[in-house]
Amino acid sequence: MLLVAMLWLALAPATAQSPYRVFVPLVTRAAQNPLFSGEATYYLEADGSGACLFDPIPGDRMVAAISYLNYGNADYCGAYVEVFGPQGSVVVRIVDLCPDNPGCGLNHLDLSPEAFDRIAPRSWGRVPITWRVISPPLSGPVQIHLKAGSNPWWLAFQVRNHRNPIAKLEYRTPQGQWVELARTTYNYFIRQCNCANGELGPFTLRITDIYGNALTETVQFSTLSRTSNSPGELVNASGQFPSGP
Repeated sequence: MLLVAMLWLALAPATAQSPYRVFVPLVTRAAQNPLFSGEATYYLEADGSGACLFDPIPGDRMVAAISYLNYGNADYCGAYVEVFGPQGSVVVRIVDLCPDNPGCGLNHLDLSPEAFDRIAPRSWGRVPITWRVISPPLSGPVQIHLKAGSNPWWLAFQVRNHRNPIAKLEYRTPQGQWVELARTTYNYFIRQCNCANGELGPFTLRITDIYGNALTETVQFSTLSRTSNSPGELVNASGQFPSGP
């Protein structure tokens, strides 16, 4: 919980050891995020893809699907959670939706087999767990992905490699106004422009996490064209969120 007004302090300029900006909030927070109780299973198809529309990351199988009762409007997509099971703990990234069925109740996590192995023998199949959202020590800045099919009149942005869960994404119009973009259940934020020539960028975006930290980033996509849809493109921003509770 934020106990004082939000102020921001930018760290020293980027160096060889710190190639991107981190913003430190001058706030007081709770020591840890709430702990939720549920159950865990595993699914063989876990590879980093899923309902959140992230790409599979070879070698990164520490992923999970979250119950449809928690999923909301892609609220947990990209969030990192620490899971505590009968025989250990593991940190996973939420990438998918565990669908509406009797086996996926509130606070249920469907883990990759490799993640499940960290908390219990795979032969157990289903185990009681507790879990909480955490801020992992990520390397590199946040990334912005432009969805395949985007064009100057219909733009779909996705935030990736974010330390904390995303609360909202705002877009600065060519007229200088900030507009909050609608988030889809497939984890993209949509900008539609009812204008003659569309918008080719650069695009200035303001990304806010669930703790109120905000990053303002300007990005450009080389695949945007007025004559064809983008095949999709991933670009690095310049900042990363500070750690939460």
